[in-house]
Amino acid sequence: MFKKILIANRGEIACRVIRTARRMGIQTVAVYSEADRDALHVIAADEAVCIGPAPSRESYLVMDKIIAACKETGAEAVHPGYGFLSENEEFSRRLEEAGIKFIGPRPHSVGKMGDKIESKKLAKEAGVSTIPGYNEAISGPDEAVKIARDIGYPVMIKASAGGGGKGLRVAWNDQETSEGFVSCVNEAKNSFGDDRVFIEKFVEEPRHIEIQVLGDAHGNIVYLNERECSIQRRHQKVIEEAPSPFLDAETRKKMGEQAVALARAVQYESAGTVEFVVGKNRDFYFLEMNTRLQVEHPVTEFITGLDLVEQMIRVAAGEKLSITQADVKINGWAMECRINAEDPFRGFLPSTGRLTWFNPPLPSDMVRVDTGVYEGGEISMFYDSMIAKLITHGKDRAEAIARMRDALNAFVIRGISSNIPFQAALMQHPRFQSGHFNTGFIAEEFPQGFDASMVPHDDPLLLAAVAAFVHRSYQDRAAKISGQLPGHERKVGDEWVVLRKGYERYPVTAKPVPGGYVVEYEGRQYTILSDWQLGQILFHGACNGAPFTLQVERHRMTYQLFHWGTRADVMVMTARAAELLAMMPKKAPPDLSRFLLSPMPGLLREIAVEVGMEVKQGEKLVVIEAMKMENILRAEHDCKVKKITAKVGDSLAVDEVIIEFE
Repeated sequence: MFKKILIANRGEIACRVIRTARRMGIQTVAVYSEADRDALHVIAADEAVCIGPAPSRESYLVMDKIIAACKETGAEAVHPGYGFLSENEEFSRRLEEAGIKFIGPRPHSVGKMGDKIESKKLAKEAGVSTIPGYNEAISGPDEAVKIARDIGYPVMIKASAGGGGKGLRVAWNDQETSEGFVSCVNEAKNSFGDDRVFIEKFVEEPRHIEIQVLGDAHGNIVYLNERECSIQRRHQKVIEEAPSPFLDAETRKKMGEQAVALARAVQYESAGTVEFVVGKNRDFYFLEMNTRLQVEHPVTEFITGLDLVEQMIRVAAGEKLSITQADVKINGWAMECRINAEDPFRGFLPSTGRLTWFNPPLPSDMVRVDTGVYEGGEISMFYDSMIAKLITHGKDRAEAIARMRDALNAFVIRGISSNIPFQAALMQHPRFQSGHFNTGFIAEEFPQGFDASMVPHDDPLLLAAVAAFVHRSYQDRAAKISGQLPGHERKVGDEWVVLRKGYERYPVTAKPVPGGYVVEYEGRQYTILSDWQLGQILFHGACNGAPFTLQVERHRMTYQLFHWGTRADVMVMTARAAELLAMMPKKAPPDLSRFLLSPMPGLLREIAVEVGMEVKQGEKLVVIEAMKMENILRAEHDCKVKKITAKVGDSLAVDEVIIEFE
């Protein structure tokens, strides 16, 4: 067994590998860029080596620096995590030539399966069902348009070395094909150093289901059942679960056996994932094979009881698999939510900055949090937006979902925006809970984007009651101020009005009882007991005996509550104050239609217009890169460019002016 390994990655996955290595008694070496000097994986490792500036192409993607770090520290093996160099054939070969073990498949397997074009050819030869498409590298956007027409729209444009949603676009017409091809090539070049792109037919109403395989150097290969990964946004997975609510035992067996056949065809060693697109009749087609650990591997670990990182390390050290196919069972149900640094209320645009609060739910046998950040740390614009993974386990799907809902309620992140409210809303969506969905679920159910204040709540009066509890707590404390004139002390009344959205009005009474308050509205009583203290974000309590957790913050006169994906902005006041508030004039927002504002923090990669240019609605104005993704901003209406206030290469802040129009 290895004495010391180096993790050629960062963030959550680096911390994940370190955790298993420490349990196995193996020392660890972290590598880091200058932007990650104070990152959690650097703190957690036994040793750490700086490998360059913040951009990944100057640090985490530079093979020479990583190999030099191995030699400097005496690391015998390298775990690549996912992304970066994890599926780079040259990297695994160079490590092998340097006498350093790659904790992953052999170079020939990485080359054949990591290349999405070659893998499809090999899959056909191995008898694996494949999807129609053009599997040769494409020279330019004009050829891409011709190929797309021949295949028939819609088509999927995909980077050969892609993964994680990078370098991937769905095109429904010639213009989208041409522009999507250019964006895919640029993203692939920046993220993977390989700009080859191919095109295939996009299967409508598809499910994305993948099979986890595990092989050793002695010819043993097993499949560890499937993961359902159909809940996606912009082709990036949002929620994963195992097993799939869609597959039956027969289809699972067929898919697993095809995955093993493919792995055997390339003499696969280590953990890998064979991805399939599955139609409504359970017809399935091979998409690609990821020759690495997947982000969503924890759900497989929960239902099988295996540590996949440990299995990878043991296989790399030459050990035989300790299990056979007959040993692989399905124990209960597991659910994973990717917690991303993005603002669901602003079209899921990236959010960067300092984590002023980072308080995940307490881990247990049924709740797991994998993360690479900590309170007070920085979320950088240079890397992926995922900051944590929240995983729950239950005896069945309903229990796993219920645990996830409770865990999301208790996950506090402040300082940056996160997608937690959106994840919570998904967990209670009837269609998701039914299991009847496909990869178009989010686009179909949230066509206008996401606004948590519009998500219906199971019991909106619970939110009103908690707001009354919190407000009455503040008033009761204020009434205890010292130095009051005897006989004229402040008295707090029981009658209040809870206002939400400016028109929802709940006249309530809030009376103190031991351990809390009784809130009553139109004859309905909510006895809320809690040891909540003023200023705390997490509110743990019981309502009429049923435990619950929500988040509450006070912003001047407004209380902001988060629960089950609903965000309620409410005010609590006396009846007379509510009457006077209704008479206040509304302040009109400023007219910003003459300006193009940056909707996110990021790097200005391209300006497509010039001063004096006439621009038509829908035309490209600028391209902003944030968290390894390109975002094209287009004209919302016909206009003329008056002034350009930023230049290519600028780091933009949210709402920073880029262009002024006449």
